[in-house]
Amino acid sequence: MELTWHGHSTWHVTVGDTSVLIDPFFDNPKTDLDPADVETPDYVLLTHGHADHVADVGEFTDATIAGTPEIAAYVEDEYGADETVGFNMGGTVELGDAFVTMHRADHTNGLETDYEYSGGPPASYVISDTKPTQISDEESTTFYHAGDTALMTEMRDVIGPFLEPDAAAVPAGDHFTMGPMQAAIAVDWLDVDHAFPMHYDTFPPIEIDTDQFVNEVRGTGSDAEVHVLDGDETFEL
Repeated sequence: MELTWHGHSTWHVTVGDTSVLIDPFFDNPKTDLDPADVETPDYVLLTHGHADHVADVGEFTDATIAGTPEIAAYVEDEYGADETVGFNMGGTVELGDAFVTMHRADHTNGLETDYEYSGGPPASYVISDTKPTQISDEESTTFYHAGDTALMTEMRDVIGPFLEPDAAAVPAGDHFTMGPMQAAIAVDWLDVDHAFPMHYDTFPPIEIDTDQFVNEVRGTGSDAEVHVLDGDETFEL
């Protein structure tokens, strides 16, 4: 599995022969790419409807776009997307070679349009190359994109022990999401091997010193290796 961070919460995940783009927003200081520079993925996942997560979805309507039924309907109506997959909390869908499980995120949701949409609840995604079961699979590879979230006990009680991510991207910029301290606790609760901060340095209110996140993870006693990626950098999981 290849994980490429394009800044903010935008990730390109490759599972086998399937490419998945999460929360396309390329107007951020960590990437040198424009949407036109990005090869159209097979699927686009949207965590919620805030502009810094859906701003560039219109550039990828040739892909199948997946999210809550409310977000899927919004993308169909506003952007003319032909292929969408609407699913919901706890559901797992097979998207090409990837199995994607939707979970919750503790955040708000809203769609900036001329008329009001309900975006449904904000989401996070657990992406794996095998379908999750109660039987632990040491051969599977699994990545958790936490979306925009605060610290929540589901990370400790459900996502970590039952969905078993190997790696997690957690928002760490504070102000609009959890900051370095709570993000580090999330990493510990998830019991992952690899951790990536995201959703930071895009705007002044979420500028942070990423060393603080690294130190906070160490302070929890977690064995996770923290990777502070450069924009457009790829990590092989």
